[in-house]
Amino acid sequence: MAKKDKNAKEGGEIAELKKKLNKLRKKLKLERAAPEAEEAPAAKASPKVSPLAPKDGFPAIPPISGVRLSAVAAGVKYKNRKDVMLAEIAPGSAIAGVFTRSSTRSAPVLDCEAKLAALKSGSDKGFAFIVNAGNSNAFTGHAGQQTVDQVTGELAKLMNLPRGHVFSSSTGVIGQPLPPEKITHALGDLQAGLSEDNWQDAAQAIMTTDTFPKGAVQQVEIDGATVTIAGFAKGSGMIAPDMATMLGYVFTDAAVSQPALQAMLKAGTNASFNAVTVDSDTSTSDTVLVAATGQADHKRITSARSASGQVLAAGLAAVLKDLALQIVRDGEGATKLVEVRVTGAKTARDADKVARAIANSPLVKTAIAGEDPNWGRIVMAVGKSGAAADRDLLNIRFGDILVAEKGWVAESYTEEAGASYMKQEELVIAVDMGLGSGEATVWTCDLTHQYISINADYRS
Repeated sequence: MAKKDKNAKEGGEIAELKKKLNKLRKKLKLERAAPEAEEAPAAKASPKVSPLAPKDGFPAIPPISGVRLSAVAAGVKYKNRKDVMLAEIAPGSAIAGVFTRSSTRSAPVLDCEAKLAALKSGSDKGFAFIVNAGNSNAFTGHAGQQTVDQVTGELAKLMNLPRGHVFSSSTGVIGQPLPPEKITHALGDLQAGLSEDNWQDAAQAIMTTDTFPKGAVQQVEIDGATVTIAGFAKGSGMIAPDMATMLGYVFTDAAVSQPALQAMLKAGTNASFNAVTVDSDTSTSDTVLVAATGQADHKRITSARSASGQVLAAGLAAVLKDLALQIVRDGEGATKLVEVRVTGAKTARDADKVARAIANSPLVKTAIAGEDPNWGRIVMAVGKSGAAADRDLLNIRFGDILVAEKGWVAESYTEEAGASYMKQEELVIAVDMGLGSGEATVWTCDLTHQYISINADYRS
């Protein structure tokens, strides 16, 4: 009996120890889980600002005569943040636009294209741009156009504008219906909030995975008058030439004809938004609209090639390039801004092919992310580009460092010099093909694990 009692006692003690151990395990598990539960929502709601963001933040933009802006939190997708923007533009303005050439472009893009083609000059009515973030209204069938019609129709009625003078844009998730009431319920508040000073609010309202609002401003002198050109854009991923998953809106008080403004915008876009790539993917929603109110005190510009036209075109191009580079600086997960310069190609088209092959190569971009001066990947990209190339004429530089020449590594090059250069935030990869006078420049960023994290969770 004594032995049995002893065994029972020991068994009870063991059972009690097991209970205590299980409680301790549960407690430790909860303690480990608690910080994750607290941090995850905060990280998702407030992404860190890109390390490449402009150090001075959003620029100070002066009022532009004939332009007023507003932004509200309509709840299209996001909670407790502005997600719809309205721009009111004075009567008599000239409107120009460029759009994605994607075969699956969204209902707002198709609507803007049709309205722009149908515009007649000399109207005594104003214009409006309305933009939402969170839902791109793309690949939504006939319902997509119905939403565009209802939103632009109700806004036109509210603001006493022709329906054809109201341009809409949407950015965000593809393939989800966008009920018009998500936006129309906020139209009154948008109109009531119109102000000439709401530039930053408007820029913030159109952001999706962007980590900072993007604005730019230039002032030029025409016929002794100061002309202001300013705008804002959004874009961070699904960025590739032929526009990108980006939206851009630029305003000026210049007096210019619509054909001249359209020519300036097309040329400026080719050297800016069409020369950047984050991930080689072209979106369904890309739109850039420019409005010129004509209220600056100078002679009306009717040709982009005139002296005054060239001055205005240069100012517009500077704003477009500034905005385009900010998009690359905010590339999803980016830590490096990379300029790819190609010279000496057989043709300009070949130079462009080579520049894009380098800028879009995942192998090149991941090497840059790892600060690895792997110039062999650049050689690979040149070879796959489809452009005419001669291995024994090829020269490659990292900034001012000669890396390879005449088809072989340069005698002066050291791995230490290349690795040191790759630690910089802004890099230049220069390739001379040695075949002709063709040249091209494309801007891109590195490809980090954060890009995967952002896009894996995009619809969550």
